[in-house]
Parts: sequence; C-alpha cells; structure tokens
Amino acid sequence: MIYVCIPSYNEAPTLGLLLWKTRQVFTAFTREYQLIVCDDGSTDATAELLEPYARVLPLSVIRHPERRGYAAAVEALLRLAVERTDRPKRDCAIVMHADFTHSPHYIPDLVRRIDSGADVVVAEGRVQGEPSSGYRWIRWLAPRLLRGRLSIPGVTDVVSGFSAFRLIALRNAFRSHPEPLLTSDGWAVNAELLGYAARHARRIETVDAVERHDLRRRPSRVAPWDMTVSMWRASRALSLRPPHSEPLDTLAHREPTTVGQ
Repeated sequence: MIYVCIPSYNEAPTLGLLLWKTRQVFTAFTREYQLIVCDDGSTDATAELLEPYARVLPLSVIRHPERRGYAAAVEALLRLAVERTDRPKRDCAIVMHADFTHSPHYIPDLVRRIDSGADVVVAEGRVQGEPSSGYRWIRWLAPRLLRGRLSIPGVTDVVSGFSAFRLIALRNAFRSHPEPLLTSDGWAVNAELLGYAARHARRIETVDAVERHDLRRRPSRVAPWDMTVSMWRASRALSLRPPHSEPLDTLAHREPTTVGQ
C-alpha cells in the first residue's frame, strides 16, 4: 500500500486538481494506494471541495477544527498511515504539498526506489517559476543552514517537503520518541522528519525533481528574512537531538516487494 499524505491549509484552488492528477498517475502505475489529506483548520472551501472526491477516490480526510501548523499536520498524516498498515516493512508513505509545488508525476520514481530497497527517498527540488528572488535565495540557503547540524548521507536538500518513507522506519521513529515527534516550524519540519526517519533507515536515496512555483494559486507564504531566522534557530535545536539509537525492528529480513501488489 502506498499512502499519499497531503497537508493542506487553504489550498482549495489546487487541492482538487492535485488529487485527480494523482489518481491519473496510479491509473497508469497500477499499485494499491490511499490518499490522506489533513485539512489543517482551513477557512476557505477545502472541506466542501473534498466531499465529492471522497466519494470517488480512496480518500480519507483528517480535519483540525483550528490550524495547528505544518508539523502537526504532517505528523497526524504519518501516524495514521502507520496505524493503518499491516505490512510496515513493505508499505510506504509519501508526503507532498497541496499547492502543486510537487508533481504526482514523480511518485512512481519514489516508489520504485522503495521497492528496490531504500527506506527513505528524498525528491531534491530544482525551483522553477518562482518570481521572488528572496524566495529562491532562502530555498538555496536553507539546506545549507541545516546541513552542518543535520547530516543525512547522500542528501543535500534536507528541507525538501516531497519524500517517501518505508513505514517500518516511521513506526520505529514514533516508538523511539515521545509525542509530538515534530516540533520545528516551517521548512525545518521537513529536515526534522528526515533526521528522525534516517536514524531507522538502512538505505537513503534521492531523486531529482522540479518544484513548480508558477502553478500555485496564491501568494507565497514565505517571508525570506523570517524564514532565515527560523532556519538558524532550527539548526541550533536540531544539533541538540539525542544520539542515534538502534532500530527497534530489524530491517534485514524484509518481506519481498512485488510490483503490482
């Protein structure tokens, strides 16, 4: 099972199209999948938009009455995926944004890497269509601010919000730390998630991807200076994480993965 996890806050203009494009991907890439959306206290038409999609797609919706933030939304999605799976050594969860920054077109690439033995796969983004030079600058700088504090072998884009995780790695991460697991803000949440999952991963891989910022139907919510300060603060906090701990479940004897299951 592939759990496609989408945190969303006031993304009604793009969320429906993203869900439908994801369905089209899985029509060609015939794998069993579930869509899980976290509506994080949206004040637009997100709730109404999701109702008809839930009737025709394998879609579940987590609704927060009030906005709790990106970290809480991502953690709620991944905990639900871990709770639902009965084959955590085979199944995976994919996290992607609701504003069409991330294209479902890359999902098969991520899943194939999981099928071949990776436990974490990061889609490293190349920004296109972003008019703000400040945004492009902080998107370039943010991984560099965190990379010295958070070392993940082979990964340069530690703030990518588009990644796939074998569910056994996430389950072990959740079991090894008290709730909440994710406590950072903004893009640092992605680095924090990767850092915890990497501690329980035997193999980490990356794929090249494009971040499309010209398809977003709203202004960017990123203030470059505020994000720079947030990344700097997060780098100090992430450097104080506890040392690496051994996985609770061995990954050496995984269940075989067969394409089409």
